[in-house]
Amino acid sequence: MLLALGLFAFGIPTLAHDELQRRSAWKHAGSNRVGARDATQYVGPGDETIQIGGTAYAELSDGQASLDQLRAMANSGDAWPLVDGTGQVFGAYVIVTIDEGRRHLLPDGTPLKIDFTINLLRVDDEARS
Repeated sequence: MLLALGLFAFGIPTLAHDELQRRSAWKHAGSNRVGARDATQYVGPGDETIQIGGTAYAELSDGQASLDQLRAMANSGDAWPLVDGTGQVFGAYVIVTIDEGRRHLLPDGTPLKIDFTINLLRVDDEARS
């Protein structure tokens, strides 16, 4: 298992991702000052997002079924714990977007290759984790 979002395990039989990008932000409020840079004050954590990207090959997995399962999870609106294969817990995330690109189509439209990108947004409170 490379990564798990709730009970969905990313791996060769489902969706093997080859890229994970994590973005963390922090909020700073600003006040205008005359003749100087704005004064700022740290007001707390901002958004934390994770982007998972990869390619599913028809010879190795049913990428479409896995993407449909992730879409059903997204439709629930629930937050899911995100844990990587080493046991690192990232927190609770909701699925914000799923992008899918189908390539190398067979005559009936079945793709041999599906490129995917999944965007997640952290929704839990860091003070509790």
